[in-house]
Parts: sequence; structure tokens; C-alpha cells
Amino acid sequence: MKHPWMAVLVGCSLISSGCFGTEGSTELDPYADDDGDGLPNGWEREHGLDPLNASDSLLCHGKAEYCLRSYDNFTFPETHNSFATIEDGVWMAMNHKTALQAQWDGGIRAYMLDTHHLSKDDTSVEDVRFCHGDPDSTLWHPCIYSEVDAYSWLRHLNSLMNNSSGDVVSLLLENYVPGEHLEVLFNQTGMLDRTFVHTPGEPWPSIGEMALSGTDLVVYWDYQYDERYPWLHHAWTHSWDTPYGEDEQDDMSCRVGRGDGVQPVWHLNNWLSSVFGLADPVRAQEVNDYDTLLERALGCWEEVDDRPTFIAVDYWEDGEITNVTISLNKMGNWSSEVPPHP
Repeated sequence: MKHPWMAVLVGCSLISSGCFGTEGSTELDPYADDDGDGLPNGWEREHGLDPLNASDSLLCHGKAEYCLRSYDNFTFPETHNSFATIEDGVWMAMNHKTALQAQWDGGIRAYMLDTHHLSKDDTSVEDVRFCHGDPDSTLWHPCIYSEVDAYSWLRHLNSLMNNSSGDVVSLLLENYVPGEHLEVLFNQTGMLDRTFVHTPGEPWPSIGEMALSGTDLVVYWDYQYDERYPWLHHAWTHSWDTPYGEDEQDDMSCRVGRGDGVQPVWHLNNWLSSVFGLADPVRAQEVNDYDTLLERALGCWEEVDDRPTFIAVDYWEDGEITNVTISLNKMGNWSSEVPPHP
């Protein structure tokens, strides 16, 4: 031929699989896992990962297979009043012994937080705190005996999330500050950019999709929907919870406490109140015990016909909340064979 490169073109035209590179040379089975990383070929291609490169993969909450789970089809361990800990300097109305770092290291990925201003006089955006107490008390403001810097706490959480890939975090805010103050708080701590926005009635995405898109934080608050802050999901429109703080273990139930009971996202509250109306440090071990908590979770899963999205506890260190959720997430249904104790 007059031009050698024409021979190359002619040769390529005779090869149906193409000439340049391997892409497209083989039609991969979208349901197969050719690189053995735990993710189907089709899912990887759809989400920008190389289905033939095992190192180009993603783990979600420690397992590739969990990346395929929808957010509402996973069970997250949750701490009630996560900030009210001995390590945070809270000695009255405390709910846990250890602070955020230990909770994160222990596998907690959902946190209940109470947002207040520092006092009735200090109500600027800089004075937002996590405090635990009765906001209607005429004698004691909640932040007098229980105050944690919300900015520092959320910056710490943002750092932990930045150093982790594939984990989705949820926050449930009992809120007593304006929405614009929360927006400043989340913006200044680097958390606002990673918030996910869910529309009621639409399916929740997979955990992997949320992680890859950088929207790995879901925030609920107990105010009604405000179009100025679509990332602040009204908790009881997008989810529901069971009653909480019962006096006796036998009084715990799976019925709807607050919210829209048809929503697939729900909180299984699992803590008792002491005779003083505070978190009970004595009986936490009993209700957080592995067999006891697993049995209750499976019973509610059967009754509700939907796995609990969150299991919330006090004194998470006492008992095995994270091991219970590990076992539940290995199960496809409440009636599945219970896996061995982690």
C-alpha cells in the first residue's frame, strides 16, 4: 500500500472487537465480578470504576457488597445524645462514657445531637453548642451543666469522615437554634458540602452511590421542612421512631412513636430511664446485651416487616450495639439464619 498506516486501518476493520486498547474488546457480563472485588461489572462501569481492576474498587462500612445496599436497607449503630459523655466533660445528664473518637473507632455511624445557644443571652451563631437538658426550664439553661463546642465536634467528625471512604453518616438533631445558624455551623465545619438531599417518596440511593458522589452525610432535624435548607430533613416526615426512655424493659415496643410509620427509614430506640428521668447507667448493660438486643431487633424487624435503619442506645460501651448491627447486616431477612457472634 502507498501509506503503511492504511494497512493498519484495513486490519482493524476486519477485527470486530476493535483495534486500540482492550476497552470494548470483550462484552462483560454486567452481573459478573471479573476482577473479584465484590462489585458487579455493570455497577462498576456505571459508577466510573474499572471492572477489570481489583484495586479500583470501593468498600462501604468495611465490605464491598454493602456499597450495593440502599441507605434504608442497612442498619447503623446510633448513640443517643452522642456528645453527653464523661470524656467531653459532661458529669450531669450524661449518656456515655467515651466521646466521638472512641465512638467512631467502635463503629458508631449515626449520632443524636441537641443544638442550643450557649445561654438565653448568648444567641449568636458563634454560640451554638451541644447541650443536654430541659429547654423549658425556668431555672437552669441546658448549657449550664452540659456544654460541648458544636464547631469543634463537627470539625472532628468531618476529619474522621475525610479519612474514611465508603461510610455514610447520619445525624438526628433535636434543634433549638435557627436554621441559618445551623447552615453557618455546617458550612464552617466543612460538613455542608457533603450533605445529601432526599425527596420524600423517592427511593434512597445505594450507600456506594452516596459515597462516590461525596454526599455521605444525612441530616435530620425535628423542625418542619424549610425550603431554604433542603438538606435539613424533617425527621418525622422522612423517618419514624419507636417510643424511648421507658421505665422498664418489658415496656419497650416496636410501635410508632413519632413520625410517618410508612417510611422505610426508622430508629429503634433502645434505652431506659432511671428513677430521676435520666439515662440509666445500671441497666444499660442489660438492654445492650448482644442476645437481648439482637432478639429485640429481629422481633421488631419481623413486626414492622422492615429492618431497623438505626438502633440507638445509651452507654454504648456497655453491651454490644456494634456487634448486633454487624450480625443484622449479614442477614437478608429477619428469618435468615443468624450468623455466628462477630
